[in-house]
Amino acid sequence: MKEFIRIASGQGFWGDLPNAPVNQAKKGPIDYLVMDYLAEVTMSIMQKQRMRNPDWGYARDFVNVVEQVLPEIKNDGIKVISNAGGVNPNACKDEILKVAKEKGYTGLKVAVVDGDDILDQIDELIADGHELKNMDNGRPISTIKDQLLSANVYFGCQPIVEALAKGADVIITGRVTDTGLTLAPMIHEFGWELDDFDKMAVGTIAGHILECGAQSSGGNFTDWEKVEDFTDIGFPIVQAYPDGDFFVTKHEGTGGLVSAMTVKEQLLYEIGDPAEYITPDVIADFTSIKVEETEKNKVKVTGIKGHPDTPTYKVSASYNDGYKLSATLVYCWPDALKKAVKGAEILEKRAENLGLQFNEFNKEYIGYNGNSEQPVTEEALNTEFDEIQMRISVSGERKNDLNRFGMEIAPLILTGPSGVTGFAGGRPKASDVVAYWPALLDKEAVTPRVTVFEID
Repeated sequence: MKEFIRIASGQGFWGDLPNAPVNQAKKGPIDYLVMDYLAEVTMSIMQKQRMRNPDWGYARDFVNVVEQVLPEIKNDGIKVISNAGGVNPNACKDEILKVAKEKGYTGLKVAVVDGDDILDQIDELIADGHELKNMDNGRPISTIKDQLLSANVYFGCQPIVEALAKGADVIITGRVTDTGLTLAPMIHEFGWELDDFDKMAVGTIAGHILECGAQSSGGNFTDWEKVEDFTDIGFPIVQAYPDGDFFVTKHEGTGGLVSAMTVKEQLLYEIGDPAEYITPDVIADFTSIKVEETEKNKVKVTGIKGHPDTPTYKVSASYNDGYKLSATLVYCWPDALKKAVKGAEILEKRAENLGLQFNEFNKEYIGYNGNSEQPVTEEALNTEFDEIQMRISVSGERKNDLNRFGMEIAPLILTGPSGVTGFAGGRPKASDVVAYWPALLDKEAVTPRVTVFEID
């Protein structure tokens, strides 16, 4: 057993800094490179891409990352784990094997973890009594079945542990939990038992700290002025030990900041009830965590407790829920806010005269209330602003109505209040509203698959 292992975060989301994972592999020693590419809406985006091209549906820039770190995988034994597979992990695997083979690498083992995509199984699951009720409103998924774009189960760490046991160098998954990417290497290296829930919580919380990339090493930090260098920001690394203690740090010589406060801010990110952070592997108790700065850019995390996992998986589904359209115009001084309010009033009345039907008609005035729901008062109307951006957003079931409304925006420049600018990029068009459908599914209803492929 190793004395400790280093698990490095390379991406916090699809579209994060392209060079971050490469720097993690090349600027210092690490054992594992983990990358989280998936948010809830990302799955529906990837599903749409796969519908346009059956070879798409995954984070295609992940292939370039693997290509750049192939020397470290081969020579240093770094293992790469990522949910970059999205809704098409096998296509992602094919591209990685192709690139590695072209570069002359042999013996590379690439594992695919799938089985999470249940979109084609919805009818069967409903027939078997799984209602997949919306966790927010209790409606069964049958009510929006024909509008579904994606439906994926959140698997935990276990299939990744299996892939590591089979010797995989690169592991590509579909929808697994962000935290499972980090927990799995700890279980594999240290031989932790899956029912040792304190240890499962340790790996889960370590994964939570890593999952958003540089958000725990100085990025998006409240006290951002304490961060000396954002340009070459270092991404976080967890240095984990068999007893369950771990440190959060980053490579020497990189920018950013790892402190008790950067770690604590990340710990508070998207946790809900801090005593019951629920994953398919464990229920972690965030109130048990002790955070201590031991030296510059090094934070020790200890004392973590966990509780048994639940009998269900979470399902993340998305569906088409009508259409939306947004447009902006900028009004200048004098009377900028008055003119913007009048412009929105004109648009709303013209829409009514045309008989256009919307579910919502929202008006915002950036520079006055763009970050709040503050009503426009008489005092505000008589206050001078240098400029105000009028932002109109409409939604509804009738796409043609929204597109017709989009034709009204530009004419307002010459048929409404003076001093307006900012219209560019063409006539706004309606786009799909992708709505989120969270549900629970019995774990027995679905089984993850692990397949390992090797270059001869």
